[in-house]
Amino acid sequence: MHSATNIVASVRQHRRLLSSENRWSFLLRVSSSLPNGPSNADWLFGNQKEIWSGSTCLGEPNPLDNWHEIYGPTFTAGGFFGTQRIYSKDIKAIQHIMRNDQIYLKPPVMQNILKGILGEGTSIIVAEREEHKIQRKVMNPAFGPTQIRELTSTFFEKSIEMRDIWNSRITAEGFGKIDSVYWLSKVTVDIIGLTGFNYHFNALNDPDQTNELNRAFTTMFHSGGGWTSAWVPLLAALPQIVQQSIRAVVSVLGYDTAMKLSAECIQRKCREIMMESKAFLAATGEKDNGWGTKNLLSLILKSNMSSNTPMSDVDAIAQIPTFLIGGHDTTSLATNWALLELALHQDIQSKLGQEILSVPTAMASVDELNALPYLDAFVRETMRLHSPITTVNRVATQDDIIPLSYAFTDRSGIVHSELPVRKGQLIHLTLHQVNTDKSLWGPHAREFRPDRWLNVPSGVQAIPGVWSNLLTFWGGTHGCIGWRFSVTEMKVFLFVLLRSFHFELGVPKDELTVLKMASIWQRPSLKSAPMKTELPLIIRPLKV
Repeated sequence: MHSATNIVASVRQHRRLLSSENRWSFLLRVSSSLPNGPSNADWLFGNQKEIWSGSTCLGEPNPLDNWHEIYGPTFTAGGFFGTQRIYSKDIKAIQHIMRNDQIYLKPPVMQNILKGILGEGTSIIVAEREEHKIQRKVMNPAFGPTQIRELTSTFFEKSIEMRDIWNSRITAEGFGKIDSVYWLSKVTVDIIGLTGFNYHFNALNDPDQTNELNRAFTTMFHSGGGWTSAWVPLLAALPQIVQQSIRAVVSVLGYDTAMKLSAECIQRKCREIMMESKAFLAATGEKDNGWGTKNLLSLILKSNMSSNTPMSDVDAIAQIPTFLIGGHDTTSLATNWALLELALHQDIQSKLGQEILSVPTAMASVDELNALPYLDAFVRETMRLHSPITTVNRVATQDDIIPLSYAFTDRSGIVHSELPVRKGQLIHLTLHQVNTDKSLWGPHAREFRPDRWLNVPSGVQAIPGVWSNLLTFWGGTHGCIGWRFSVTEMKVFLFVLLRSFHFELGVPKDELTVLKMASIWQRPSLKSAPMKTELPLIIRPLKV
């Protein structure tokens, strides 16, 4: 009762502070109580060049790690053009922002960029507020445990196809060399095409990219100027008038022609796929259970038909490129990091391989995969230490006060136990730093130790992730809807590959780097080609 009274009193205090008559005093409080942080390098770039700078050596801390160590869980760093950005790994702050998803939204400039790819419709990754609730309600059934089980056979079929290609690379000397980034990108595209919307990319066997949609997708997402390049978030960070000027110049010079044509191709093909799926459902009946109705798009369309608040067709179409964005990159990146850790830790590779080989069948069920404790621990540890997405950004749409687990010191040396923010404030939630926080995970938090999951530290129970006390898939109502898909797919990859190969590094360890893409993504790279994502590995056939 006492706790409930305190909560009510706190809410009333917040409302009084944020009421119109106290607006001026609130703004004064905000301007004088920003958290301390690194000095601005310059007015134009602030601290962003340090945050976004190329790559770091494997295992070394990055600027965000260092600043959290110096200034604490919450600090301020300079943004572009003299602006200030707040960075936080404070658990109570993250919980507050997750719960108040009506206030804290994705930055609108990033939404506009994504809509340029997704077309007219609103995808679940850009939808907010009531629109997001409607889409989530329609889409949730397609990503449940039962539905993921139905897709697992495709995970195996494509994993085995990739394994056979790798086998063909083994020479008379008894080993082969592969770039796992290249192949995992292809196999995950094939899988999301089939399981997402019953489309055959055939990326594994199409080196010349004769498939139109595959070619457009590669241009859009894997070229130097593609969606995942650092330039896109950089553009999003600039003032609107600067963005418009840059886009105008780029358009006049024709530098964006390939991207525009790729976006148009993706949107056109998505409309065709949508019409084919609807026609198939109409012809076979909504309750048909054949393979043609078990892909994610068909399941969503069936759910949409029975919904009281259905999605529009254009919104349903927008989910197709969303599957491509979210359905291949996360698992592809995480599995590359997993293979790297296996190559670095031969003892772990041996232990995991023995457990996998103890299963008598070559195509395990989901239950059999989930019954392997060390495989589960290994996947969790990979997702913890090598979260593909390292930062989530939100913008406050109204003045607010964010509660904190840990007080911060402002630039005047005054200590604050809560964080007032004004409307328009950009906040970066540093997920990777939560996943590697020594106060939560212990002194070896930045080391790869799967055994930690056999005795999980009690402090991590407070982490509000949608999966496994991690923020890898975010959390709350905007938590990644496809986390089961990604985790199961990764387990299948490892199950198939470790029954066939032994993995070693294809380059010296000190040649490896972590490529940071605009402080959002982290990818394996090499010092000799610092802006390229690649992971050379040596594979040897397993002698059983």
